[in-house]
Amino acid sequence: MGAPQRSKVKKIQTSYVIQQEKQEHKKAQRRKKKVIRFSIVVTMVLAASSLFLYTMMAQSSAIDGQLKTKEQLEEKLRTLQQDEKKLKEEIKKLNDDKYIAELARKQYFLSKEGEIIFITPEE
Repeated sequence: MGAPQRSKVKKIQTSYVIQQEKQEHKKAQRRKKKVIRFSIVVTMVLAASSLFLYTMMAQSSAIDGQLKTKEQLEEKLRTLQQDEKKLKEEIKKLNDDKYIAELARKQYFLSKEGEIIFITPEE
């Protein structure tokens, strides 16, 4: 738009008018300061909330990763416990002489006296 048009009417320069103009000027200054303060506060709140949300998302993804790792480790623990049970049973069996003799005959083709071993082909 163009330049502001000047009014041809002159203002009265009395103390009351001057005082009113000063008050309006102070009100405008206060309003400006309030707007600036409000915008600074809003900016700070937005920055803080953004930081909070970012932190929450990062922690959430970290927790999800740790939960997956925990599940994998728990599964591994279960399999290791099963293996431990089997190995303990094997230890108990290995303390039995009859089991050791049977195992030696099967794996190493050892025989008792007078026993003949026949190997059949596996299909």
